[in-house]
Amino acid sequence: MTIRIAIPLACLFTLAACAPMANKPMTPYSQSSLPVAVQVPSGHVVAMETVGAGSITYECKTKKDMASEHEWMFMGPDAKLMDRKGTQVGRYWGPPATWESNDGSKVTATQVAVADGGKGNIPLQLVKANPATGTGAMQNVSHIQRVATRGGVAPAMVCNAANLGQKQVVQYQADYIFWKAA
Repeated sequence: MTIRIAIPLACLFTLAACAPMANKPMTPYSQSSLPVAVQVPSGHVVAMETVGAGSITYECKTKKDMASEHEWMFMGPDAKLMDRKGTQVGRYWGPPATWESNDGSKVTATQVAVADGGKGNIPLQLVKANPATGTGAMQNVSHIQRVATRGGVAPAMVCNAANLGQKQVVQYQADYIFWKAA
């Protein structure tokens, strides 16, 4: 009898302890811990936070101006963009690097800076957005940050004359923070 009462009470206390967390507001995004190179200039506010999860394609190619050397060249991303609740709100693909909202608006951008993303991770990145096409979430986006990167680096396998033209797809994840002028 004691066990029958103890288990439901333990479950009730566990749920009660977690309940305040469910109603807790999301902490505003802070870029203070990021390298200065990839921080958005003052006078901007966060418009949208997403998590991009997908793949990056690399191709084994001859190095530019070095016909006898080879390297894995970045060919482009293909990722779903999800909000902080896990709902898909768009996608990121390229080339050119394009962030597209489910509402049809989209934006391309020009790289401003990169910073080390840690061993095995693609770099953190700051891009300046070009004017958006379509009306919706991407309208008036000024900058996009790629932060909290995981994976996505070029394949570890050898790229040489024997496998020129071979493509490899690697998985990655990153947070994409969209900014607008204040």
